[in-house]
Amino acid sequence: MLEKNELTVGRYLFNCLNSEGISEIFGVPGDYNFTLLDNLEKYERIKFVNCRNELNTGYAADSYARIKGLSAMITTFGVGELNACNAIAGAYSEYVPVIHIVGAPKTMLQMEHRKMHHTLMNGDYSVYENMYKNITEYTAVITKDNAEIEIPTAIAKAKEMKRPVYLVIAIDVVNQPVTKREVSLSKPQTNQNSLQLALNNIKQVISKAQKPLLLPDIMVSRYNLQAVVEQLANKLDIPVSTMMMGKGSFNEGHKNYIGLYAGRWGSLEVKDFVESCDCILAIGPIWSDYNTASFTAKLNPVNIIEIQPSYVKVGMNLYENVLMEDLLNELVKVLDRKSTPVPNIKLPYTENQVGDGNNQVSSVYYYPKLQSFIKENDIVIVESGSLPLGMAQVKLPNNVSYICQYGWGSIGYATPAGFGACVAARDRRVVIFTGDGAIHLTAQELSSMIYNGCKPVIFLINNKYYTIEAYLNTPKTTNYNNIPVWDFQKLLEAFGGNAYTARVNTNTELDEAIRQIAIQGKDKMCFIEINTDKMDAPGIVHNVHTMIEEMEKQQMS
Repeated sequence: MLEKNELTVGRYLFNCLNSEGISEIFGVPGDYNFTLLDNLEKYERIKFVNCRNELNTGYAADSYARIKGLSAMITTFGVGELNACNAIAGAYSEYVPVIHIVGAPKTMLQMEHRKMHHTLMNGDYSVYENMYKNITEYTAVITKDNAEIEIPTAIAKAKEMKRPVYLVIAIDVVNQPVTKREVSLSKPQTNQNSLQLALNNIKQVISKAQKPLLLPDIMVSRYNLQAVVEQLANKLDIPVSTMMMGKGSFNEGHKNYIGLYAGRWGSLEVKDFVESCDCILAIGPIWSDYNTASFTAKLNPVNIIEIQPSYVKVGMNLYENVLMEDLLNELVKVLDRKSTPVPNIKLPYTENQVGDGNNQVSSVYYYPKLQSFIKENDIVIVESGSLPLGMAQVKLPNNVSYICQYGWGSIGYATPAGFGACVAARDRRVVIFTGDGAIHLTAQELSSMIYNGCKPVIFLINNKYYTIEAYLNTPKTTNYNNIPVWDFQKLLEAFGGNAYTARVNTNTELDEAIRQIAIQGKDKMCFIEINTDKMDAPGIVHNVHTMIEEMEKQQMS
């Protein structure tokens, strides 16, 4: 029996999570997590948010963490946690800190290697944890004796590395009293000698540069350093560009912003300018295929100052144990103003296209319209496919949180991620951009949005085809890229939705739908289905296809 006011493992866990600002935990009930959920229902400061399946739970927790800095989710052993694997792997790939908590069978049953349901019937209870070791930063089996050590350690790892962690708790352990432990968690510290050497080298390189450029990327957003990066841009007064994964890491309304650098995929003007710069101050980049446009981004490593979360490279010189935030704060102080001319490069959607209102709506028309629709402080969620390519060139207003899986790229992400964003920031407008192929995978979370009173604006690009697949592959016409037609208005009705819905086929109908959102969106979800030709895609997608065709011809010759 518990002594009065004795702290249980479950309550200690929730105390730790709540102290990090977590006020909601996503999950799906299962018999091995009942004691966790029973405790959570009684816990005053955290609400359990039930999702429709564990995959969607992981996506919702992912976007929640991107907005609030950390998230948590609860699944059951085996069937539940394995269903969430794709989402957790995505969080690992994209540097998103999610605490994944798994309810497991009773301790004695595990020790006796009993063949329980949701297991592989081989008595091995470590197999799922071993799987998760490959897609999380840290794993631990929680007991009453180690809870006060392992739980804070896991949370610290998630925050420090910006990656998911995994905690498994047997159903009988949750209500056991924690053993008091003294744990001292050391935070990473900057080596002052390395910092000073790096500062001296960076200052020297930038002072000699004739044509420097600032290139913020994904880690700026993950470590919430947008403000200091903008200070650096103001101090230096040099051109600024971003790559795909860096979308949202810099204020695109800044006078020095020249647009997206996407190698041969994007603007050739931007490409030529960036690649002619003799000093690239790259902050938190990932040199992946997507971020470098299939490695067509041609930057000379000798000219790159690469600032990463725990080290900096200046050309070929490496300085370790230098934290990004510390270095950026010092750079703002010590670097001299350069005032390098900013090229006048026209961004793709700066002017609305004027066309016959009765024409079928296409990407040429709707991307400029969607750009003007996004407002300051919005949360923008973008699906995989052709949308992230088109949306990468949209000029965002200030203080927009932009969420997209540019690295992992799992279709179906946007809808449950949109739900997670609605829960994380109920005072902000959430705008979701998705496609018909993607929403077929995770449409269930529309029900969660309606059930929880969420009011996002959802734009569905419906071309009844996996269009991006057709552009990435040849020949362009294939049967396996066809998608069944759903009646989305009836789907929302089936989910019990009081939603404003519109099917848009023409330019005029899109204009009217956007006008209605301002009226209807005050008290209900808005769902706009934009019906386009199956091969309709923004210009950047055509650039990708042309490049692929050229590469195939070179390989054949």
